[in-house]
Amino acid sequence: MSAVINLPGKKNDQPAPVPAPMSRLEQRREELRTRFTQLQWDLGGAAYEMAARDYFRLDVLASMAAKLQVVDAELSEIERMARLERAGAAGSCAGCGSLYARGAVYCWRCGRNLKEGRNTVIGPVITQESP
Repeated sequence: MSAVINLPGKKNDQPAPVPAPMSRLEQRREELRTRFTQLQWDLGGAAYEMAARDYFRLDVLASMAAKLQVVDAELSEIERMARLERAGAAGSCAGCGSLYARGAVYCWRCGRNLKEGRNTVIGPVITQESP
């Protein structure tokens, strides 16, 4: 039995593993990451150029930052959806943000009723007594 040694410049007989095709969610995440990086680069470059010239246009910087924030918010939502997908969760609680499984009726953390639109919470009802 001989050991296979990978030497530089020597061809490997095994083909490279083929990556799994990306889902639409993963594709969108990659597009947003690329866009976020470009906008961040542009904003930093604009701030640098303005500093070098000692002439700041806050309206221009604010406009560029606003575009960056929009992309960042969408990227955050995509990341949240990807976490739900990986965890096999059905969603997240509107009250505390905890993930819940399919078929769950109440949030495991805060007790909110997940099936109703109202803020229903399991627990004792506190009433105010009149004097």
